[in-house]
Amino acid sequence: MFERARRLIASLALAAATAVAPVASTAQAQVPYLQLPASQPKYAAIVVDAKTGEVMYAKRADSPRYPASITKVMTLYLAFEALAAGRIHLDDPVVISPRAAAQAPTKLGLRPGETLTVEQAMQALAIKSANDIAVALAEKLGGSEARFAAMMTLRAEELGMQNTRFVNASGLPDSRQVSTARDIAILSRAVMRDYPQYYKLFSQQSFTFRGVTMRNHNGLLGRMPGVDGLKTGFTNASGFNIAVSAVRDNRRLITVVLGAPSTAVRNNNAEDLILTGFDVMARRDRGEKITVAQNLFEPEPTGPIVRPSIEQGDNEQDGLKIVLASASPTSAAARTKIVEPSKSALRDKKAAGKWSVQVGAFKSKADAKEQIALVTKRFGKHFSAANGEVGGKVGGSYRARFSGYTEASAKDACQALKAKRLACMVVKPA
Repeated sequence: MFERARRLIASLALAAATAVAPVASTAQAQVPYLQLPASQPKYAAIVVDAKTGEVMYAKRADSPRYPASITKVMTLYLAFEALAAGRIHLDDPVVISPRAAAQAPTKLGLRPGETLTVEQAMQALAIKSANDIAVALAEKLGGSEARFAAMMTLRAEELGMQNTRFVNASGLPDSRQVSTARDIAILSRAVMRDYPQYYKLFSQQSFTFRGVTMRNHNGLLGRMPGVDGLKTGFTNASGFNIAVSAVRDNRRLITVVLGAPSTAVRNNNAEDLILTGFDVMARRDRGEKITVAQNLFEPEPTGPIVRPSIEQGDNEQDGLKIVLASASPTSAAARTKIVEPSKSALRDKKAAGKWSVQVGAFKSKADAKEQIALVTKRFGKHFSAANGEVGGKVGGSYRARFSGYTEASAKDACQALKAKRLACMVVKPA
């Protein structure tokens, strides 16, 4: 737990809310960790139960986004399809055309006329994310990349990916190539359901070609127990993307995070969504009625968040037996401490005292005010009855504080923030 707390604090630039030094430069640095990427305009995410298709969490899941190299999952899906149908074989040659060789990095860098096998090509896509090999494989399967992209879009429609269009096989920048977090989750399920014999390709951590070993771009492989796929992606337009799957106790979750501002934030956000999803599953087994959003202290949506699933084969996952991870994943209960809402006397204004809770110190007064508003919104049961205020500038910082607490209620409120890895400090009466 302490290691996870350290990682979350480092990744989101949280700092202790001390009385003598600024805590963060923006209000976003102190809000619940999911709110930082969620505040980015490119951000979207979804968590799906791989067996049932239940959408356990969704944020902007149907908003159009650039898939970047996650595109290669569909390229590989069509390659798996051709292999299963006997149209190609693992040892068939893939020839590098001048157009393929001219693709931008990341790539293997083969020259026109050189070849590699279909099996090597698939490894190069899944592990190296090689753009030149994506084009070469597309040309082998479709005759041209343009025709292959049309095949990709058609298959996406058949799988139920209603908001996806492909124009290339690699994911290199093109404003016409769009997808959504929900559609990428549908594709991820389809790979597992339709071609489980090839899914292990996504768990391979390295690939050696002509004496050069290349590492998988998915940093959660080998770092987070239970993770065994799928694919990352990045362009300047898309931000940092990942489609990741993890298994624990014969249960599998698929998580898609799109548009994160950095690799670290993307990976940490995806990991926390997975851990919370597994924790929600375990708590439901114990009879609790709980959602991922509730676990994350997010407000409940006013409308339904689970769209009736329409993807092909939605009810065909009962036989899903993909369990590739060798290590037993760390218990979510051990990694994510869930603190139940307090029932203290804080809600009774008559019990107000002279203690305060400081929730941050900011260079900007506007940021301090925004932090007060965000804490009140997200942790209303602890802060809505208190008096939120911005103190005068001290030591170069504006202090965001809530006053009117008793000692016990101040500590209670601060503990609620610390349970979500947020900085706070109890302030004694002057």
